Amino acid sequence: MSKPLSRPIVIAHRGDSGERPEHTLAGYERAIDQGADVIEPDLVPTRDGVLVARHENEIGGTTDVARHPEFAGRRTTKTIDGQSVTGWFTEDFTLAELKTLRARERLPELRPQSAAFDGRYEIPTLAEVIALAKRRHVGIYPETKHPTYFAKIGLPTDAPLVRQLHAAGWKTADAPVFIQSFEVENLKRLHGMTKLRLIQLVDAEGAPADGAAPSYAAMTSATGLKTVATYAWGIGPSKAMLSAGLVADAHAAGLRVHPWTYRAENAFLAAPYRRGTDPAAHGDIAGEIAAGLRLGIDGFFTDYPIIGVETRDSVVAQE
Repeated sequence: MSKPLSRPIVIAHRGDSGERPEHTLAGYERAIDQGADVIEPDLVPTRDGVLVARHENEIGGTTDVARHPEFAGRRTTKTIDGQSVTGWFTEDFTLAELKTLRARERLPELRPQSAAFDGRYEIPTLAEVIALAKRRHVGIYPETKHPTYFAKIGLPTDAPLVRQLHAAGWKTADAPVFIQSFEVENLKRLHGMTKLRLIQLVDAEGAPADGAAPSYAAMTSATGLKTVATYAWGIGPSKAMLSAGLVADAHAAGLRVHPWTYRAENAFLAAPYRRGTDPAAHGDIAGEIAAGLRLGIDGFFTDYPIIGVETRDSVVAQE
């Protein structure tokens, strides 16, 4: 069994997103209060080029935009990474317009306790998330969403992200920053732009949207991981991909392993950790996290950072 290359970190996936609407300052604050080492903003640009924290550029599911009649005409259909998507998109709004919207829970049927906070919080900018992280002395783990798509429409995100991180004083490999992407070419570009740590995200199926690799499976072979290590510091695999072999091969290539995403609801847990048949009921998330930690992972994303911290500390204390 592989040993972690460093003390495992707890990454608050979009904040404390099991209990508060995701990508809100309140959710990030709560995650920090619960002991998270790192907070994760997914980043998309506004029409005026400001990076904001949203899971996707389509915001119909995460804001109250549908309740704003003044924006009804902005609803449209676009092709994003080969998929047809209908809704409202951040790149069609200025920052001032987005600030008139309020966040809402993306999964209200599974998380009514979070949905109770709908309508309370603004969409935060990257600058606001950075300021919070510096004030609270935690790390930041930004994901560049759809970088090829945004570059093609004239709103590239890589250089603006690096500029803001460097301006915050985060310029070296020991800064509390990890930049992640499911694409490859933008990470290679970033490798030439910054010394900050880069994480190659991979999924159990499919391939990078930029066409830079035939499949994520090929990228996570022993040979593929050595190639990833030429530009990235670590990998972020779906937890469904986790195995002793993957962790050992990644570590042999010098890569850290940060799987995603540990959630408490039965709907998201692997079968052995579910409790009952209600998809919204909570199962044994601690057991699933502990199993990953025993494989030697170096950190993990979770929607429930308080459980993640307690489990990490318990497993580390036993070893």
